[in-house]
Formats: sequence, structure tokens, C-alpha cells
Amino acid sequence: MERERETGAGEDAFAYRGNRLGMPETGPGSVPGVGRRLLALALDWILSLAVAYGLLGADPGDGSATVLLVFALMTAVLLCLFGTTLGKRITGIGIASTGERALPWPLAVVIRTALLCLVIPAVIYDRDQRGLHDRAAGTISRRL
Repeated sequence: MERERETGAGEDAFAYRGNRLGMPETGPGSVPGVGRRLLALALDWILSLAVAYGLLGADPGDGSATVLLVFALMTAVLLCLFGTTLGKRITGIGIASTGERALPWPLAVVIRTALLCLVIPAVIYDRDQRGLHDRAAGTISRRL
């Protein structure tokens, strides 16, 4: 037992992304890679651009706030209803609660989305590749 503490082995030892949260190493339910998540984010951002400029008629000169608002609303609503966004669905990603926070799902989604829109919390992540936005909300990305 003493040896396990010294080497970092044991229950909390890192074996693969998500093992400490009871997630499989590969396949459905596993933690997706960074590339897949960035692609999902890019697809959601492109959709937000299309809605803001195409449907809402935002001015390209100062429409970035409109695009961010569209992105935040689209993300929060779709995550609340379906646990995924269009970009995430296309890339085979969903968002799940880890159970480590006693937050109602809509509140967790709002916290996660607000921190995602601040960017910095999303790019600082742990060894399970959970950004600070996911850790604060008690959520994790998983493969569908």
C-alpha cells in the first residue's frame, strides 16, 4: 500500500482519459479527443455565424457580439434538450453529467456554456481532458 502511494498507483491512478470517472477507454461513452471536440466547436461556430449574419442580418462590422449570443443560446438550448449540439452530434459527441455536482441539468448547462464563451476556462484542462468549464459544471464530453 505504501508503495502505491509513492508511485501514484491505486484507485486514482491515471490509466486513460476518463478512467477515474468510470468511463470506457474506447468506443461509446469514452472521452473524445481534442481534434474531434475542436471540429465540433468549429461546426457550431459556423452555424452561429450563418444564423447571425444570414437569418438575423447582423452587421459583419460589429456583429461578433451577436454571433457569440447566438452561439451561447444555441449551445445552452440544445444541450438542455438533447445533451448535444449540431456540431457535437455530427462529430459523435454528447455531454453528460458526472454526478460530482448537485446541480440541476439546466443550471449545469448554463454554467458550462457561459464559461465556454469566456474561452480561457475551456482551454485549461485536466488529464481527463475536462476543461475548467466542464469541471465547474460537473460535466464531461463523451462519445455517442
